[in-house]
Amino acid sequence: QVQLVESGGGLVQAGGSLRLSCAASGSSFTINTMGWYRQAPGKQRELVATVTIRGRTNYADSVKGRFTISRDFAKNTVSLQMNSLKPEDTAAYYCYAENVVLNDYWGQGTQVTVSS
Repeated sequence: QVQLVESGGGLVQAGGSLRLSCAASGSSFTINTMGWYRQAPGKQRELVATVTIRGRTNYADSVKGRFTISRDFAKNTVSLQMNSLKPEDTAAYYCYAENVVLNDYWGQGTQVTVSS
């Protein structure tokens, strides 16, 4: 089992920045991929960014050039630096982890609200 605890999020004006962090515990040594998904009201959950154990990153087109994902393997954390935020970035953001046998784990979510 892997437990994920998010921190960060909040309310920011358009053009501003926020940083999300997620700490993994439990069987964190089995994690391959970590990342972030988001879900806006009335919409499906969508990928924001992921990073593999080899450091390979993947970003949604809508956040490329604005968001940066990073991972601290020693601390079992993953962070998402979000710059140039837009109102359409408003959503609940969920930390995600996938282990080596392809089990998925999710955090409880943290709200990001961008005002125009």
